[in-house]
Amino acid sequence: MLTGINPEQKMEKHIYKETIGELEDKLSDLQQKVREAGLPVVIVFEGWSSSGKGTHMARVVNPLDPRYFDVRTTGKITQDKEMRPFLWSYWSYLPPAGQIVIMDKSWHRLILPEWRDAWGLSHTEVNGFYFDVNAFERQLSDDGCLIIKLFLHISKEEQHKRFKALEKDPSTAWRVTEYDWEQNKNYEHYLHLYEKILNMTNKEDNPWHIIETNDRRFATHKIMKTIINALENRLNASETPKPEKARREKIPQILRSVSPDESMGHKEYNDELEHYQQKLKNMTNKMYARRRSAIIVYEGWDAAGKGGNIKRLTSEIDPRCYAVVPIGPPRIYEKTRQYLWRFMVKMPKDGHLTIFDRSWYGRVLVERVEELTPAHIWQRAYREINEFEQHLVGHGSVLLKFWLHIDKDEQLRRFEDRQNDPHKQHKITEEDWRNREKWDLYEAAVDEMLMKTHHSHSPWIIVESNSKRYARIKVLQTVTDALEDALR
Repeated sequence: MLTGINPEQKMEKHIYKETIGELEDKLSDLQQKVREAGLPVVIVFEGWSSSGKGTHMARVVNPLDPRYFDVRTTGKITQDKEMRPFLWSYWSYLPPAGQIVIMDKSWHRLILPEWRDAWGLSHTEVNGFYFDVNAFERQLSDDGCLIIKLFLHISKEEQHKRFKALEKDPSTAWRVTEYDWEQNKNYEHYLHLYEKILNMTNKEDNPWHIIETNDRRFATHKIMKTIINALENRLNASETPKPEKARREKIPQILRSVSPDESMGHKEYNDELEHYQQKLKNMTNKMYARRRSAIIVYEGWDAAGKGGNIKRLTSEIDPRCYAVVPIGPPRIYEKTRQYLWRFMVKMPKDGHLTIFDRSWYGRVLVERVEELTPAHIWQRAYREINEFEQHLVGHGSVLLKFWLHIDKDEQLRRFEDRQNDPHKQHKITEEDWRNREKWDLYEAAVDEMLMKTHHSHSPWIIVESNSKRYARIKVLQTVTDALEDALR
């Protein structure tokens, strides 16, 4: 995409002065329309060192209301970033509906040597980066986010000239690093790397816009026009195309093939509990020392025993090394972002364990059954979830997903027990009884979820939970075995 592009395009000073004011007014008006439309916007500034990213970002934000945009500098490699999935920080930067986020550098940098070396990535992992990035961008655009990707292109000679000018001034000399000179010295090599990044991540819905930046006036003018055109095209789009009807698939009755009646006696339970809790304590200490993270997802029928199970799982672990995240209905500020956002920002850093009491699977369970989300949105969530989990596992996280399975009779017994016990009445609500009436609908949703999101790297484990003792030991054993395998 860069071959054949001439970065030496110029604009006369008088033409720039005559036109820039009108562009700034348009951009200011469009920001208000973005707010009214509830459109989240991400503007990415990527490109060569000294191509003017800071200067051009300043010109873009100058006419904007500062209350409704954020600028994020994402290029620095911090320990916090290294200890989490690569896209974690970019998820955390995403704007809510009606806001604009401007990113100085972007998630496309992973292939560049300084980033690739920091993460210690193999050739295979670098190729996997393109899958993750394209999936990330598609998920955002499918959810209604507008991504405007700008690549600032500069010639080798102009870059060298700017480096020299920066070094002459003591107040700016610090901005030129050894890496910058390395880039200029090996300009053709980096040109090839940038070409590959742009070609592999240039998609119809999220295209790259090349900005010739040798002349700052020309570059500013083109950047403003590019952003204005993208905003106008999105805001003026007539109708959203109707989603295609999903093909009907035959879903196997997975839950009905599993009896939840496995049991365990008191003595065996107590012996196994002590054994596996101690083993898990040792495994989590080793995970911390080796900087390996783990993610455990609990889903299951109401009253299946998730809380008690989690308590036995964590009771002997160092509390500094784990977190339990209870998931309920999304809060208002969470609803204004892509639905996976609130889960990604809770992901553990390396060496830690995060347990989700319910999870991102709510989209294909409660949101589906209760008709809280249109069918075409929850249907596409299977693919989004698989991509999301693949990114987590690709980082090195151990991911286990448990479905705690009880039958209707056992659920009724537990509901009545809660209702009749003053100390447990807070655990039973009208919503629980209402959900019980939709058992068959939930069962069908769970079967489809299990079929479409079970993978060797992120498996579903059905836990027979009519006996709480048996269920607790099965989860403890499964988790300790998985961590032990990971450490091997």
